[in-house]
Amino acid sequence: MGPKINYEALDDEALVKAAKDGDMEAFEELVRRYSNLLYNRAMAFVREQDTALDISQEAWVRVWRGLRKFKGDCAFATWVTRIVTNLCIDYVRRLQRNRNLSIEALEEEIGGVERLVDPIEVDPLEGLTVEEQRLVLREALGQLTEVHRAVIILHEFENLSYKEIAKIMGCSLGTVMSRLFYARRSLAAAVREILRKRNEK
Repeated sequence: MGPKINYEALDDEALVKAAKDGDMEAFEELVRRYSNLLYNRAMAFVREQDTALDISQEAWVRVWRGLRKFKGDCAFATWVTRIVTNLCIDYVRRLQRNRNLSIEALEEEIGGVERLVDPIEVDPLEGLTVEEQRLVLREALGQLTEVHRAVIILHEFENLSYKEIAKIMGCSLGTVMSRLFYARRSLAAAVREILRKRNEK
């Protein structure tokens, strides 16, 4: 019987290699290291604990099934984040298909929510409490398309670089920058419209 392996001391590359060879303890260490990352990423998208848990667990199932195909072209953390992000985007798409009028259809009909409000120079969230800002932003994020919502969350809230987002979403840097530009514009317009409606009440 060989010496006991200290899995916590191994880097991700060594753990992945061992897990590919069937070492479940190595895989369990990877799960321990990144379970919070996957759960928090799912929560950022769906904002429901049970749903986020289901999505993160499904992500780990897919990680295990696809582990032998992982070639190490990117960091393990980037790879698993891409998996959970794709699951979150799929979940949001399913929700949108069940809506009577999707955000995309609304934009086609009226030209986009950003056309409904006049541009303003001041910060629309100025003067609100932190909790009020959080609630307004959450409501506004829910009005974005799933792709715009994803890029906003990854860049503005998760502080990922354009390059990291491009890897996760499987697109070019130029596409990320374009999506982020339009996502920010739509988010700002949605925030202003939400505040306008609240002020009218």
